[in-house]
Amino acid sequence: MKHIFQKGTNSDKPTLLLLHGTGGTEQDLLPLAEMIDKEANILSVRGNVLENGMPRFFKRLAEGVFDEEDLIFRTKELNEFLGEAAEKYGFARNNIIAIGYSNGANIAASLMFHFQDALRGASLHHPMVPRRGMTLPDLASKKVFISAGTNDPICPAQESEDLKSLLENAGADVTLHWEDKGHQLTVSEVRASTDWYHNL
Repeated sequence: MKHIFQKGTNSDKPTLLLLHGTGGTEQDLLPLAEMIDKEANILSVRGNVLENGMPRFFKRLAEGVFDEEDLIFRTKELNEFLGEAAEKYGFARNNIIAIGYSNGANIAASLMFHFQDALRGASLHHPMVPRRGMTLPDLASKKVFISAGTNDPICPAQESEDLKSLLENAGADVTLHWEDKGHQLTVSEVRASTDWYHNL
């Protein structure tokens, strides 16, 4: 997978896995990582799917309707890539915190839904429920931050509430932060995410 790896200055810190939104690239969220933790490793990945020339992490059938088969395949592909990257770059596979926006948040949530040990935790900005009607792994040691828009036209507020419930029912410790700026990624939600991260 096309990606950027930047080695951090403190090997005890997590590796920040950056996952962009639709049409983004591996460059998009680098400023966020800089705000959140200047000392951590950064692994920023570009989605392997193109939708009208725009990179995404998995296909969709329509706005808000995921191609479930492709989602499962791409989630497995990303999980395997994380193992390869940990070996190649020498970071701890069990100490990855995902920071995802929109489509990137959805694939990060999907990693947690499908693979118990894929992530230590995740900061999900404007995510939806990746899959419904499945049994989640035991996520008792996992921490998740969700930021959502009360008036988000792409991701209804109920999606965020449902995702919180599903993760909590699997044992995860979930913080839900609300904004009123629609689907955009705001400085204030990144600040809230940073506070959450430093209390891990």
